[in-house]
Amino acid sequence: MNKIRILWTDDEIDILRPHIIFLEEKGYEILTASNAEDAVSIVEEEELSLIFLDENMPGKTGLEVLPEIKQIVPHVPIVMITKSEEENIMEEAIGAQIDDYLIKPVNPNQILLTIKKLIDHKKLISDKTLTRYQSGFGEISNMINSARDHNDWVQIYKNLVFWDMELEKSETTGMDEVLQMQKRDANQGFSKFVKRNYEDWIQAEDGNRPVLSPDIFKNWVFPLLDKGEKVVFILIDNFRLDQWKVVWTLFNDYFKIENEEIFFSILPTATQYARNAIFSGVMPLEIQRNYPEFWLYDEEEGGKNQFEQELFEKHLKRSNKKFTFNYEKISNAEAGKKVTDNISNFLNNDLTILVYNFVDMLSHARTESKMVKELAGDESAYRSITHSWFRHSAIMDLLKILAQKKVKLILTTDHGTIRVNHPVKVVGDRFTSTNLRYKTGKNLDYNPKDVFSITSPEKIGLPKSNISSSFIFAMNDNYLVYPKNYNYFVRYYKDTFQHGGISMQEVMIPFITMSSKS
Repeated sequence: MNKIRILWTDDEIDILRPHIIFLEEKGYEILTASNAEDAVSIVEEEELSLIFLDENMPGKTGLEVLPEIKQIVPHVPIVMITKSEEENIMEEAIGAQIDDYLIKPVNPNQILLTIKKLIDHKKLISDKTLTRYQSGFGEISNMINSARDHNDWVQIYKNLVFWDMELEKSETTGMDEVLQMQKRDANQGFSKFVKRNYEDWIQAEDGNRPVLSPDIFKNWVFPLLDKGEKVVFILIDNFRLDQWKVVWTLFNDYFKIENEEIFFSILPTATQYARNAIFSGVMPLEIQRNYPEFWLYDEEEGGKNQFEQELFEKHLKRSNKKFTFNYEKISNAEAGKKVTDNISNFLNNDLTILVYNFVDMLSHARTESKMVKELAGDESAYRSITHSWFRHSAIMDLLKILAQKKVKLILTTDHGTIRVNHPVKVVGDRFTSTNLRYKTGKNLDYNPKDVFSITSPEKIGLPKSNISSSFIFAMNDNYLVYPKNYNYFVRYYKDTFQHGGISMQEVMIPFITMSSKS
């Protein structure tokens, strides 16, 4: 529907003909009805943008027919027009969910202003957003082509997330495909950048490299504790920058943001590797060498993150830190409520660590459940479900309590996730890891152009279960599929959210420090 179509219902519609002509000259299409029954028929048959409804008509009044119309088209704004200024009539109309009201006699400018406010306002915002993105498209493309270091890529990613959210808010159509194409171009460039530099980052102690998973406690958490701050460290597994952007308003009611940083997840961007590196403060190879009792290889049975608390204790001891801490992992609503109920006791410690697994469970459920896949059908819906969980989970009760305490609140994650679309064939034996975004094993067969391959994992801080084990990482929005039952698994996993490989969404992740507003 290109033209804005307006239904005007009034028993004196002929008298309003000059107003209708005025609006038609402004480009609006006006449909008319002189009674409630005709109005309902038009509402049932026509696609409308706005309805003007006379309150005082013979037969069914505007107020009487209003609920019937709202039931048919609950999304269409309705403006009540009345001769009466009696407060009880307006209260009744407002209670029935009208969007505005006008007092007769109305003049053309009043009508036009109401239309602009209810309909054109959104269109004007959308048009302005579209124009700004069209202008910004070239700027982002130039940034992608000229990016030289990790800071450039952080800015590119932030810009793309910004426009993703802006275009979604404005409900601008037609630009989604362009934005997705630009994201793919950026991810292609980012993957090449990581391939060129990743080994140097791991080998370097400092210098021009991003903050990596093992660095964040040393760089950003321990300094707060050294100053005597009480810190609550919340890690949401599998949490992306765009998801943070949609939930920050929930935090903003209670906390002020002091720092919003981006750090880089190590490879593989998977919980087993990235989160163990965060809590241990070292790369997985060093965990396996120094604390073999806390490390399980991909092909081994058992939970790969069951020793995070023990690894963090080793981290503290190695760093000569005497902080007291509490560690809790929350995987269901009951555990979340238990944490909220006990948070005051936890705050007797210097540091409280809370790990929430909801978003990670959501991404896996989206793969395995057709219903969840439909609910989280695209990036926007995925963000929306995340926002809904935050809003209705025990974490909101926790925030309200923490807002009354003198604490530093940290929100972060271990890695992000990407929606995959392009299958890449890889061959491996039965001991090869099953993750769709990375594989580790011996005798892997693949096209080197399709992946980032590491034949000497120790060079990037990764252990290997066999002397000939290697790693390969999917890039962009690719996913790794075996030739056996290839077509079935291509269809099954296409358009699902996965992690473990190289993309902006998986690697560049948020670290937010907040303090209470109260």
